[in-house]
Amino acid sequence: MNKSSKLLAFAVAATLSAGTAFAQDPTFFRIGTGSAGGTYFPIGGTIANGISAPPGSRPCDEGGQCGVPGLIAIAQSTTASVFNNTAVQNGELEAGMAAADVTRSMYLGEGKFDGKPHEKLRIVANLYPEDLHLVLPEGASIASLSDLEGKRVGIAQAGSGTQVAVEMMLAEWGLNRDNYDEAELNNSQSAERLADGQLDAYFYAAGWPVSAMVQLATTKGMELHTFTEEDLAKINEVIPAYIPSMIPAGVYEGIDYDVKTPAVSALLVVSSDLSEELVYGITAALWNDNTRKLLDNGHAKGKQITPDTALDGIAALGVPLHAGAEKFYKEAGLLE
Repeated sequence: MNKSSKLLAFAVAATLSAGTAFAQDPTFFRIGTGSAGGTYFPIGGTIANGISAPPGSRPCDEGGQCGVPGLIAIAQSTTASVFNNTAVQNGELEAGMAAADVTRSMYLGEGKFDGKPHEKLRIVANLYPEDLHLVLPEGASIASLSDLEGKRVGIAQAGSGTQVAVEMMLAEWGLNRDNYDEAELNNSQSAERLADGQLDAYFYAAGWPVSAMVQLATTKGMELHTFTEEDLAKINEVIPAYIPSMIPAGVYEGIDYDVKTPAVSALLVVSSDLSEELVYGITAALWNDNTRKLLDNGHAKGKQITPDTALDGIAALGVPLHAGAEKFYKEAGLLE
């Protein structure tokens, strides 16, 4: 039995044992995601399905749901990272999906969040890389970010990790809201505005393929900006959580070239207020065989959510694992 098979078998047993305390009464578990046209929403829905096992549902070993017994998880559409982390900190959500760079800044109270540490944030897992898409009209191109001066640019919605990161990047090329016309829109709205000629470009960080961009590419057409190695290094220096990545040719119709772009990890974040037992059970359910099948058969990014990468970059990020998640990873042999 290989490492992954052993972990899946362990996760099933751990889920069942961890869930006994929650089997009698329903426990509601809200997961903040993102806009319907992005990637957080479908992935969050798959995770919610995988970790749920409502009261009265058929047992896992009889072909029923294999989540935490008694748990009803619900994926909620939100404005993404900043909103989700704030809501987790304030107890308005039990969990949220969020970009690694924003989660670090908010936990420590640094940068844009200076003096406002979100000390209750805890990590359950690193999920998958979110690639920054800089979308342009079909046939358009720019040499560098400085070419966006004076343009109408979608910088993602307020409350998103994309907007925080993009404004930091643009500042390195001398751009701020005084010398370009910003539009705070979600992914679907940005795609519609670009298609209608109301935007010259827009940014969105998400796991490809992004549904709104798939639709844009197949209807009006689009281009994706490919960054130079020098620009990727510059962005990594400014925002260390954004590392060089690539969107392969063919992901979107008409994009027949590899797109070099920065990417940041998407995390599953919870509150330190949640009990160790509950988060242990949720972590076990996330990595059991049933959830594995759901992830493999859902959004394309689901296949990249694996236990082998669950802890990638976490130690260096500076945001703690939740005690329940840490207990699971140690027992599963994934953490010293």
